[in-house]
Amino acid sequence: MTLKKYLVSAAAALLCLLSTAQEDIQKVSLNGYVTAMQSVMFESVSDNFINDNLIHNRLNFKGFITPKLTFAAELRNRLFTGDMVKTGTYYSDLVSTDPGWADMSWNIFSKPSVLFNTKIDRLWLDYSLDKFQVTIGRQRINWGQTFVWNPNDIFNAYSFFDFDYIERPGSDAVRIQYFPSYSSALELAVKADSRDNITAAGLFRFNRWSYDLQFLAGYVDSEDFVAGFGWSGVLGSSSFRGESSWFIPAGSDTGGKGTVIVTAGLDRVLKDNSMLQFQLMYCSNPLELNNFTGLYTTSLSARDLAFSRFTAFGQFTWAAGPLFTLGMSGMWFPDLEGFFAGPSADFSLAENVDFSFIWQYFNGVFGDEKRRMNLGFLRMKYSF
Repeated sequence: MTLKKYLVSAAAALLCLLSTAQEDIQKVSLNGYVTAMQSVMFESVSDNFINDNLIHNRLNFKGFITPKLTFAAELRNRLFTGDMVKTGTYYSDLVSTDPGWADMSWNIFSKPSVLFNTKIDRLWLDYSLDKFQVTIGRQRINWGQTFVWNPNDIFNAYSFFDFDYIERPGSDAVRIQYFPSYSSALELAVKADSRDNITAAGLFRFNRWSYDLQFLAGYVDSEDFVAGFGWSGVLGSSSFRGESSWFIPAGSDTGGKGTVIVTAGLDRVLKDNSMLQFQLMYCSNPLELNNFTGLYTTSLSARDLAFSRFTAFGQFTWAAGPLFTLGMSGMWFPDLEGFFAGPSADFSLAENVDFSFIWQYFNGVFGDEKRRMNLGFLRMKYSF
């Protein structure tokens, strides 16, 4: 048995032990949700439609073993049916891919018309002592400050378009935090991925001039050195946030280009229960995309957030009533001669039941060809 499989088996055994010995644990919590989502994808109404259905169950288990020691295990169970499943092993392999150091994603069964996958995306132990906190295992290390693009989020970047994964990916890492005061923190973290690439970095966060400021430096994916800066505060009546990172290829024989990413945004709550958000991003070396599917299937890193040298984002959200929310978001990609538009509507049907309609429209030049794509989603969600 390899070391990775041994550790996964040991973690699973620990989960079973904790769940069957609840009387020895001071407190145990379990929550989650179940969603049923129907989706459709097409270029135009005259073309063939790709229809898919996803039933998604999430379970979040947390055990407070002692006042200082906490254990957590969170997993997502997904049942896929529809046209994409019928494409065969390419799609099933894509679903089961786990970029973490330990492979904790399993296709329980994969048939020509149905696919069931289970993935553990959180599995950690956390120990706190005075001003120190140590977390070991698969965890979310969120160093981002802005809403859409986070070049400071070097441990687990994510795509804005993947709206159905609100928890965001985790990292197989060791994280040490020290809190000198209530408004400052010093962090050190080390992560390994499935290819045994290492990301190691430190961050210092503090408050000055009514702004939360942070500086970071480290080594990313065994490829780049990185230095970054971020901030969040108030500018007039709006929140003002931003981040910047400089990725420098490690080693003189890499032949790669350095990448600078700078992003800043404003968000403001208006009097009529609405919110406006704007964000701009500059990237000196944007990622090249050949098709729209790269927006979803590409394994993003903090260095590869941009597809255009300049990108602009805007979003308006309006709570039309206590149970009804409307939203509209958009992006502009000048280098792709294109844009994204995303209207949405959310209804609260009961205390723990929500219904959502989301539309995503893309238009741009990919591979010297003008393309467009429509994606529509109807989702019912029950939280417990």
